[in-house]
Amino acid sequence: MTATDDLTATFAALADPTRRAILSRLADGEATVNQLAEPITLTQQAVSKHLRVLEQAGLVSRTRVGQSRPCRLERDRFDAAADWIDRHRRMWRDRYDRLDEHLAALRDDSQESDT
Repeated sequence: MTATDDLTATFAALADPTRRAILSRLADGEATVNQLAEPITLTQQAVSKHLRVLEQAGLVSRTRVGQSRPCRLERDRFDAAADWIDRHRRMWRDRYDRLDEHLAALRDDSQESDT
């Protein structure tokens, strides 16, 4: 998967509120499907379906501890998404700053020509 495809999968996975709730729960620590299903009014099958999407996006991984398969958050993928957002936030902030400077210069020119 390319970096762009990774971002597409990440943002697509984050678009669903249930998946975001699962990720919020996993931010507190590893959890099994049963533990993830308890606070959410979904079946274990539905939670498993959401977990598959999160795993495919690289946001969650599962390990095996005895007969249990706890899920855990993969924080590196979030860093890549946050980096992308920060880079674009800076780009747009710079463009707005330049637009503000240009508009201020136009106002100054307009005021000078009126006097």
